[in-house]
Amino acid sequence: MEWVRLIVSAVFLLLGLLVFISAAIGVNKFKRALNRIHAAALGDTLGILFMILGLVVWKGISFASFKLLLVVLFFWLASPVAGHMISRLEVMTDEDLGEIEVDHHEDL
Repeated sequence: MEWVRLIVSAVFLLLGLLVFISAAIGVNKFKRALNRIHAAALGDTLGILFMILGLVVWKGISFASFKLLLVVLFFWLASPVAGHMISRLEVMTDEDLGEIEVDHHEDL
């Protein structure tokens, strides 16, 4: 049973590593800032999930696993908001966005 847990953990960790590598390639390959933000946000969210799942499987069910899952939950709540705020700033300050319409009124 220990070997199965080790193999499943290694698969999750390798999947997380592959997602992080593909996100880094996407960030460096795309030319527009909004595309880069999209690649980084998706890569971070999915990559951190696989990495933390790999650690949870490796560690087993414990209080440390619960804390790791709370880290994933916090990251899933904070990362999209941060990506949205950065992309909104990019849209508001860049004049060369082409066809994108910018809504300049403030939400309360």
